[in-house]
Amino acid sequence: MNFKSQIMTLATGAFIAASLSACNQSGTKSTEGTDSTTATEAATSAISVTPVADSKAFPGAELAVSSITATPGASQDSVKLEVKYAVKNFTLTEHTADHNADHMANSAEGQHIHFILDNQPYTALYKPENSVSLKKGTEHYLLSFLSRSYHESIKEPKAYVLKHFKITDQGKYEELPVPADAALFYSRPKGEYKGKDTENLLLDFYLVNTELSASGNKVKAEINDTTITLDKWGPYEIKGAPKGNLKVKLTLVGPDGNEIKGDNTSITREVKLSE
Repeated sequence: MNFKSQIMTLATGAFIAASLSACNQSGTKSTEGTDSTTATEAATSAISVTPVADSKAFPGAELAVSSITATPGASQDSVKLEVKYAVKNFTLTEHTADHNADHMANSAEGQHIHFILDNQPYTALYKPENSVSLKKGTEHYLLSFLSRSYHESIKEPKAYVLKHFKITDQGKYEELPVPADAALFYSRPKGEYKGKDTENLLLDFYLVNTELSASGNKVKAEINDTTITLDKWGPYEIKGAPKGNLKVKLTLVGPDGNEIKGDNTSITREVKLSE
């Protein structure tokens, strides 16, 4: 049973939890399992988390880094890092034509690349290039992946690139080996949502070097006072979130429920919901 074939079962479970009180691939594969909340957690929050259904597929979509260059920056201790990409079987700036674009925050500028440096909030790229200022003598991770216009990541095997590198004391770009450790990168929700966009928040993340399963690694999602354990890699919707600041923490955990140690395994973000 794959991710999409389980959606009706999961959605039914989420509905039951809500009525009690108020409650594919980056070198990895989604595996079957059951997302779960404890009865206590479900009964103390109006927030629900359910799978996103029927996202438009992009078979064969590819993203590659065509060049990375470091040139002198605005100050003596910095460089300007320029990254250029090559995209295949995917069209930047095109509007993603599926029903999810109608009820989730959707970019008027269309499909794009998510540029995630050091697991910080991403920059959306509508052209296949970007530049950032970095200090000399620093080490970094750069995850880039293709995104639908409503910000859901493309999880095809070649739709992402992860770079591990440093900027030397002399201002040179030096590639480093990408660790074989399991890694989790945060994508959505992000920033500020207003009005209708607050009703359905996309919860999306990117996994590298790991699979999720009922008996293996999982992602623990803490959303205000609601905690849910996700054992499949896919997009989800957050519903019932109150207006104001919303705290979202994603943690990659092992079969024992303890956090997996690594450079990129736990991320906390705050987003703002307003009228």
